[in-house]
Amino acid sequence: MVEIKEGVDSFINNLLEKQKKVGYGVKIYFSGTACSGPQFGMTFQEKAAEGDNVLQREGFAFFYDDETKDMLDPCEIEYINDPNFGEGLTIRDPNVKGCSSCGGGCQ
Repeated sequence: MVEIKEGVDSFINNLLEKQKKVGYGVKIYFSGTACSGPQFGMTFQEKAAEGDNVLQREGFAFFYDDETKDMLDPCEIEYINDPNFGEGLTIRDPNVKGCSSCGGGCQ
């Protein structure tokens, strides 16, 4: 199961308010695999689509299909605020340690 880290809910609720999308949720979708592990995208979605899994949070929900559900285990959704890269969310698999470079060997 995906683990939601501290700051994620607050960030999303603030973003939904700024974008005038209060009441919406966030669709997470699997977009492929790279040397750093599974890659995901996120978009606003008004309500669950047929077949969506729903992870209810305070003020919103995450929606994702079964393929994405399988790929999210054991990922973590983290809030980041970095002076070089800005503020946002990242989804990462803590079991993937990284690569020397794309196309190189993963550790």
